[in-house]
Amino acid sequence: MNKFSFFTAIALSFTLFSSYAVADQVVDRSVYMANVPASILVLPPVNESPDTRATNSFWSTVTPPLAEAGYYVFPVTVVDTMLKENGVTNGFDAQNIPLNKLKEIFGADAALYLKVKKYGSKYQIIDTTAEVEVEAKLVSLNTGTVLWQGKESSERSNDSDTLTGLLVTALIEQISNQVGDAGYDVSKSVSSKLFRVDERNKGLMYGPRSVRH
Repeated sequence: MNKFSFFTAIALSFTLFSSYAVADQVVDRSVYMANVPASILVLPPVNESPDTRATNSFWSTVTPPLAEAGYYVFPVTVVDTMLKENGVTNGFDAQNIPLNKLKEIFGADAALYLKVKKYGSKYQIIDTTAEVEVEAKLVSLNTGTVLWQGKESSERSNDSDTLTGLLVTALIEQISNQVGDAGYDVSKSVSSKLFRVDERNKGLMYGPRSVRH
């Protein structure tokens, strides 16, 4: 084996080893483990998309996966009513309420901050795609510590095989999306992925209400 081949083999071996090391790397969950919340207050999302339906649509999909993970989640309708009664009508203002005030009002262990980066449908000549992209951050209301952060995105487009089928499907979807909300189904998919339990790496940990906690 010549020198070039020898060093090439070493370089490839190092690259493969590094790749496996990164893939197997375990995220430090010590802070999260020390402050696993029993209850979570999900604040209304900050909407950075042009679709005004994004806040309420995505907000309504968050409770099921969090509850399944073993957390008590304050009912969205109750949170929404209490915030509006105190003059807070949007996600931006809600997420700027001091942590100690949220703790005083709701008594939750942690608050979930959401930001909708993309939401809605993109209309093209032969295709209509619904897309949702969200960032999330779980913060302890007892210590102010960030326990977990994550982001997720998903999109759905029509799957017709023929040009005529694509045109017809795109037209139907464009009309239906104007009266419906195609982003809602995609939001459910995003929530399911974003708030999945993955204690080894980047997902949530099981909450106290889970038998696997």
